[in-house]
Amino acid sequence: AAPPAGGAAARSAPRAVAPPREPSGPRPLYIGTYTSAEGGGTGIGLASYDPRSGLITGSGTLTGVPDPSYLAVHPDGRTLYAVDERQDGAVTAVRLADRRVLATRSTGGAGPCHLSVHPTGRWLLSADYGSGSVAVHPIDASGAPGERTDLVTHTSPPPGPGQQGPHAHQFLTSPDGGHVLAVDLGTDTVYTYRLDPARGTLTEVGRAGTRPGAGPRHLTFHPGGRYAYLANEVDDTVAVCAYDPRSGRLAVGEPQPSGSDGGTNYPAQFLVTADGRYAFLANRGHNSIARYAVEGDGARLRLLGTVPVGGDFPRQIAFSPDGRLLFAANQRSGTVTVFRVDTDGGGLRRTGEPFASPVAVCALPL
Repeated sequence: AAPPAGGAAARSAPRAVAPPREPSGPRPLYIGTYTSAEGGGTGIGLASYDPRSGLITGSGTLTGVPDPSYLAVHPDGRTLYAVDERQDGAVTAVRLADRRVLATRSTGGAGPCHLSVHPTGRWLLSADYGSGSVAVHPIDASGAPGERTDLVTHTSPPPGPGQQGPHAHQFLTSPDGGHVLAVDLGTDTVYTYRLDPARGTLTEVGRAGTRPGAGPRHLTFHPGGRYAYLANEVDDTVAVCAYDPRSGRLAVGEPQPSGSDGGTNYPAQFLVTADGRYAFLANRGHNSIARYAVEGDGARLRLLGTVPVGGDFPRQIAFSPDGRLLFAANQRSGTVTVFRVDTDGGGLRRTGEPFASPVAVCALPL
């Protein structure tokens, strides 16, 4: 190829970097709830938020999905997925363009509480809390899930102290895309599977145990891909985990404090900033968000302090797509609070009054 005009001088000159684009206009927000709970909602809450101010404005409800307690979106942004957290567990897909329910499929288990979409967009992964099982569904070109291609129930190791059986709480894909991991609160174990990209079947390749009674609930990877952070619901701790992308094996580190000061508390969910410098943990009971500095390229967490969440029982937290806002769904107060994220110092600042939404257990900003 011909050299650029201006020769060597032009090649060595610093290139102008365009400033990041400021978000403009309202963005959609979807809110999960329990339709069968007292005071619960009637479906998936519909709202929008201002990406600059964080102000949430409600716009109604998407009905026809029972107990949509956890939500996820397809990588192409066109389809919304919800668990139907009931005894006869199911997953439902909704086309966002016209809010039409595309399909509902049985998970084969009880009480699904988490789902995620494989980065390829071809597979829907769900975790059944009640039956301690994980399921895989294919996703067709329309975004609809097909009949289940696999179902695995965690039968070993035996349940941890105080548990009556397995309780799968999360099913997610590793950053390298080569493995899927299931976090089971009941067996104190994180299972690693290899997902067959053609058949949608699971092959177990590793298990990582926590200390007995930890009750692992939620795992979040550092963007570097070699470390992850585990929220342990039952013993009120967190742990740094080392991850080997080649084997898929996870190694759980020593327990660390959640920032709850020793009171009754149930850690719920971790988030890590896109640059990998800070992590945030939702604390139910202490009703706070713990702030951590991430050090050693992801290998260490250093607790910086906690910020009151401004609600009761923050079950789930999520970043806006640009990472500038953090949303907390507060189950018992029926509210969603919004924070502005200081990406330079890891600080959180409330943006305004909480948004009221019945039994808010999941907030998904797009």
